[in-house]
Amino acid sequence: MVSTIRLTVGQAIVRFLEAQQVTRDGQTNTFFGGALGIMGHGNVGGVGQAFLEEKERMRFIQGRNEQGMGHIAVGYARLKNRMGAMAVTTSIGPGAANLVTAAGTATVNHLPVLLLPSDIFSTRRAGSVLQQIEDERSYDISGNDALRPVSRYWDRINRPEQLPAALLAAMETLTDPAKTGAVTLCLPQDVQAEAYDFPTSLFKERTWRISRTRADADALAAAAEAIRASKRPFIIAGGGTVYSSASQELTDFIERTGIPVGSTQAAKGAVAYEHPLNVGPLGSIGLKYANQLARQADLIIGIGTRYTDFTSASNTMFQDPSVRFVNINVASFDANKEAAIAVVGDAREAIRELGRALKDWQVPSDYRRQAEEAADEARAEVVRQTQHIPGEDKLGQKEVIGIVNSFAKPQDVVVNAAGSMPSDLQKLWRPGSPLGYSVEYGYSCMGYEIPAGLGMRMAAPDREIFTFIGDASFLMYHQDVLTAIQEHEKIIIILVDNHGFGSINTLSHQVGSQGFETRFYMKNEQGLEDKDHYLPIDFPKILEGYGVPTYSPTNAEELKDAVKKAVDGETIAAIYVTVDPVVRDDSSQAWWDVATPQVAHIDSSKQAHQTYEEVRTKEQRLYL
Repeated sequence: MVSTIRLTVGQAIVRFLEAQQVTRDGQTNTFFGGALGIMGHGNVGGVGQAFLEEKERMRFIQGRNEQGMGHIAVGYARLKNRMGAMAVTTSIGPGAANLVTAAGTATVNHLPVLLLPSDIFSTRRAGSVLQQIEDERSYDISGNDALRPVSRYWDRINRPEQLPAALLAAMETLTDPAKTGAVTLCLPQDVQAEAYDFPTSLFKERTWRISRTRADADALAAAAEAIRASKRPFIIAGGGTVYSSASQELTDFIERTGIPVGSTQAAKGAVAYEHPLNVGPLGSIGLKYANQLARQADLIIGIGTRYTDFTSASNTMFQDPSVRFVNINVASFDANKEAAIAVVGDAREAIRELGRALKDWQVPSDYRRQAEEAADEARAEVVRQTQHIPGEDKLGQKEVIGIVNSFAKPQDVVVNAAGSMPSDLQKLWRPGSPLGYSVEYGYSCMGYEIPAGLGMRMAAPDREIFTFIGDASFLMYHQDVLTAIQEHEKIIIILVDNHGFGSINTLSHQVGSQGFETRFYMKNEQGLEDKDHYLPIDFPKILEGYGVPTYSPTNAEELKDAVKKAVDGETIAAIYVTVDPVVRDDSSQAWWDVATPQVAHIDSSKQAHQTYEEVRTKEQRLYL
């Protein structure tokens, strides 16, 4: 006789979440650190009631917006290094649809997040319900189907009997390093509240092993042979290096072989900033020192990278005519990019095994010296760029980054996502640990910064969280400063105001569009931009209205004093700084493919397209 317990579907979900654990390398954690939700019709009497019953056993955070809740969960998973996750519950309709952006962020960055959007009645007994989007093709389609393409696993629970298999499939996806991302279980509101006799074994403590997949021996042998045959190999460290906790192994590997390493946004900090073979940030928003080595490399070794256009400079970075690729990645899809020798497996284990296969092999001594000189020059460039610009009245954005960085302890974290700051942070921030740098550039999602920073603080309350956010991104989403106050969670917000979409303004000029509609200008009587008058936005007043202590420094000494007060304080704090409009520098000496019009009727666009065609034709290539 199978032992059962009678629960609603909502109650069964919550009890199941409480019992899930994960283990890796002898470390075992409770997987779900809590849940976030906004109660509405659909979940208030279902999953919401279940969380009420379990409020002493599972932390519940009241959200401000569903997208923000998803981004809190993304930040939490990021700083847990995928050893922990959060669940998000919403009502039906727009509440559920608001999850799409956060789901995309989680899935692009391979971070585990469980989404529990409510859905329309499974029985359809109520007819068309409030907030339902009807589709003439089928009554089985709802707004939640929009979450399918941004989810790693998607399911709709139309009967209680379907729940156990769906929950196990969800956990399998969430804990699989190659597949993890957003998991969506759509919950019709009647099914959430429906009772069923579930087997008690479903709710027993269950431990999921986060595997370290070993690479194929023949693939490792082929990779080792390619490295031995190379003269100028170069390593691109991607996010998989951090997720697999491979920092020490990568450091040992480059020291033994002499192969220099450049980092993507997701891997900055994977190798110590001061290491003599860490040549710094790579790609379109990196520095020229890593890019110059990558450009002349005859072998690229990609470790845990997806080769996005910012990493490859839109396929113009690797210019050796005979360049080859070796890719180490848990995902076969990414390992096979650039027609590479694909080493499909866990980064930490693959690096160890590759090192053993290479034995005492090393790069030529003159190449190692060249790499070490490049690394020295990259660090000197960081010092130069973070200095105050003589003759400038305002603080510069790079100078602000340098000052804030000087207050960060080795375990502290910098957070950002979009605009011009990811470029400056990737170039200039000096992280003290592999998890100390968290700039979300897989999806580059504006509005991510504050909720993600809050999620990181929840995951690691012993770390100071420095959240950089631009004025445009702040206007898109800032409500979770209230959540931080409500939950007594401390983050430090550095709000940098350059009067609009500063990064896109400079890009607009580069592509000949003259900065059109990228600044926060007032409009004149003709509805055109009045370039003599910015919109009068009192950002400190917005923050103070929430109850956030806010500082507004105007020079370096005042900024240092403000950061010290924020660090010494025990609550959320904000620092508001106005800076000069962003000027995109050429310190990367790398290209980014942004299309220009083939036909134009203004000179700026014609000239931009001519330049575009020259670069694209001369340098862009496919690696086949």
